[in-house]
Amino acid sequence: MGRAEARQARQRGARRARKAGPSGIRRFFTFRKILGTFFGLCLLAMGAFVVAYMLVPVPEANAEAKLQSNVYKSSDGRILAREGKLNREIVDLEKIPTDVQYAFVAAENKTFFEDSGVDVKGTLRGLKNTVTGQGKQGGSTITQQYVKNYYLTQDRTVTRKLKELVISLKVDRNKDKSEILAGYLNTSYFGRGAYGIQAAAQAYYGVDAEKLNVAQGAYLASLVQAPSRFDWAVASDDTREAVTNRWNYVLNNMVEESWLDKSTRDGLKFPVPKEPKAAPGLSGQAGYIVEAAKEELAEQGLDKADLDAGGWTITLNIDSKRQKALEKSVQEQLEDDLDRKGNKVDATVQAGATSVDPKTGKVVALYGGVSATEHWFSNATRRDYQPASTFKPVVFAAALDNGSETQDGNPIGLNTVYDGTSKRPVEGIEGRYAPQNDLGKSYGPVSVQTSLNRSINSAFAQMAVDVGLDEVKDTALELGVPDKNFPVRPSIALGTMGASTWDMAGVYATLDNHGKKVTPTIVAKAEHKDREVELEDPVGSQVISRETADTVTAGLTGVVKNGSGIAAKSSAYEAAGKTGTSEDNKSAWFAGYTPELATVVALFGESPKDGGGQVSLTGTAEAGRANGGGFPARIWADYTLGALNGGSDAEFDLEVAEIATPDPTPTETESESEDPSPTPTETESESEDPSPTPTDTETVGPSPTDVPSPTKTVTPPTGTFTPPVEPGEDEADRDENRRPLQP
Repeated sequence: MGRAEARQARQRGARRARKAGPSGIRRFFTFRKILGTFFGLCLLAMGAFVVAYMLVPVPEANAEAKLQSNVYKSSDGRILAREGKLNREIVDLEKIPTDVQYAFVAAENKTFFEDSGVDVKGTLRGLKNTVTGQGKQGGSTITQQYVKNYYLTQDRTVTRKLKELVISLKVDRNKDKSEILAGYLNTSYFGRGAYGIQAAAQAYYGVDAEKLNVAQGAYLASLVQAPSRFDWAVASDDTREAVTNRWNYVLNNMVEESWLDKSTRDGLKFPVPKEPKAAPGLSGQAGYIVEAAKEELAEQGLDKADLDAGGWTITLNIDSKRQKALEKSVQEQLEDDLDRKGNKVDATVQAGATSVDPKTGKVVALYGGVSATEHWFSNATRRDYQPASTFKPVVFAAALDNGSETQDGNPIGLNTVYDGTSKRPVEGIEGRYAPQNDLGKSYGPVSVQTSLNRSINSAFAQMAVDVGLDEVKDTALELGVPDKNFPVRPSIALGTMGASTWDMAGVYATLDNHGKKVTPTIVAKAEHKDREVELEDPVGSQVISRETADTVTAGLTGVVKNGSGIAAKSSAYEAAGKTGTSEDNKSAWFAGYTPELATVVALFGESPKDGGGQVSLTGTAEAGRANGGGFPARIWADYTLGALNGGSDAEFDLEVAEIATPDPTPTETESESEDPSPTPTETESESEDPSPTPTDTETVGPSPTDVPSPTKTVTPPTGTFTPPVEPGEDEADRDENRRPLQP
């Protein structure tokens, strides 16, 4: 074949090839097919998305998103404690300053107010990062972040990201932007264990969210991107520079969007946050206070499950200054004298106290023990110890309010004469009941005033029978003594029922309030996002007459001026009070009040062994008997002076019942047949009353006087009061009560 023929053959082959069309891969990837395939995939994706949109519902909120802490605040707004699994307190958007809201929008999603809730490009970028393992997803709008926090999880999966996209579109259609923004601000994590802007504001700046300024808000908005790394307290120099740049970025965006004036922005300085500290917990007195508040809320009808669900802001009546003063007084007047590790008796001492405003019923201070994390059972509210002779004024109040008379037909008043002989059988009852006086001392004929001053058991046991035991109980319950285990027998005159410092503070506050019932109340307000607990008024009706209450008060001023409560005496305030020491010295009490404050302090002997049990306080601080006129009265006096800011000119305004009855001067005698032991007890042969017979062990002051004047003592004795050594009392007993009198 020649050259011409060969060329012609090649040309014919080329023509046949062109007619046959492309072959292999070229035939498969034509432009039309590629374009068709692309649109087909797009339609398939759109169809799949439509199906997903229809099938994927907006779920219920995840369990963690609903968790909140309960916040307990003092009356001045200071946070006393947070309680809950998660440190979060949900707040309404209107409580967050507008410029702070804008700071978050400027930081995370400038188009938030106009977009449809999703950022498609950002979402695709996030999907790519997730699939390729390139780390943290990005590009989420505020709506998407809210959906992730509130409805979904933090898992970094393609499925979760696709769900987030679908749900975000639905949420944006069904919810207002303000609701979405509020949800975002309340669910975001800010570091330092703080979830939501309220907890973050407290954690970083020690203020509520509503008090944040725009500079602080811009810093918190910057934190959301990297909470742990951007915490100023732990950031390196390079990171602090990055945080500052981020803060500037937020503010500049606000100016760009006309949400912040440029001149204002130029004047802002970086707001360095406070050093981190643990969220207020339940150690110290906080645990006792929170427990008392929870018990009170339960009594007011708040279901425990509702409270445990969290989200409550509970404002208490606790006064921060008075609370601090009470803790300081217990420490200085008691704990500093104890050797809890080296002395077996000191290890048993438990102190409790409750302080009440008698005009309002507010519990302004409470002491439950050394610490709620060390001794959870609150000594302020426990009712397993007897209030002893602090109950005697209740017997006297019952006598006055019922117009009672003695066995001889004489009306009972402060000057009424009783036989103060120790172990004198009580008249007017079946059987025999003959209570013993402190240290077995007999006084002969004594007035009721002297009986109060010296806490004479025989006189008050007889008075209880003269009044009628049922009448005494009725008056006690009206005043606030608990009904549980209340014995209706002559021994009630000596306080043989169980009661707490909380209960007795209510009783004495009612006396202070001229007989108008005062119920100690620690909760001022309990608010949730959508409701508030309705609280009863702590001040009730007149339960005893004003004349009755005021006459008891007049008598109790004598106890402080000249009787067993002299350790509480001061010219800085006018006071009324009563000591009490239960059988075998297992508890020691001082219950007292000024015109402005009613406070009850008690010591309890509690075995440190498993199971506890009541033990004697004798030997506390290596002294004698821990009677009510000792540590409790001294704590009371020191606290009252501090709580009243150094004193008060307020005086009791009293309307005293005048009952003219001769008031003899008693003659103390020691019965030859009586045991001079510091803690004498009654034997079965001496009394048919089956209840235990406590004996008061108060050390009293100078010789008793007649009915005291209700006016304040202006010039008290100075120097050191030293009670006389009685038979059966050693120097340690006497020194235990010795202290310089307050100027």
